[in-house]
Amino acid sequence: MNGSLERYETELTNPGLVILELEAESREDAAAQLAAKLFEQGRVSDLAGFLRHVNAHEHQMATGLPGGIGLPHARSDYVTQTSIAVGITKFGHSLDFGAVDGPATVILLIATPASSFSEHLEVLATLARSLFKENFRESLRRAHDKEVIAELINSSLVFFDH
Repeated sequence: MNGSLERYETELTNPGLVILELEAESREDAAAQLAAKLFEQGRVSDLAGFLRHVNAHEHQMATGLPGGIGLPHARSDYVTQTSIAVGITKFGHSLDFGAVDGPATVILLIATPASSFSEHLEVLATLARSLFKENFRESLRRAHDKEVIAELINSSLVFFDH
């Protein structure tokens, strides 16, 4: 297998998993749009089943982080490989993910296989560390380029051994 194809297959995200100018009616709608990207790439085997897991988790606890971040996530039997789909909302549009400081403009849907409990926690923790940095959040918002956004996410997880 050549290096670039191998890299593509093991990346947690790629430009095809990024939605620019995301418009959604609710956090469930945003998660559904992002999950559809994962399904299109074969990273989720059953879209409806995976969304049931995501929405069940969303109803248990808020997944908003300070600084305008929505971080819906789920471990699911329907996930074939750990992945992150990214949505940057359309200018002037935001969604309530329950963060104390207000709605989200950057949404990252994290999908991990059900058997990968430690991997799920490690991805969440590693990504959250980057997302707590204002310059990282602003870089995501201002990129306006799917490749740049995918690279920012992947490079923030460079020390994550997947």
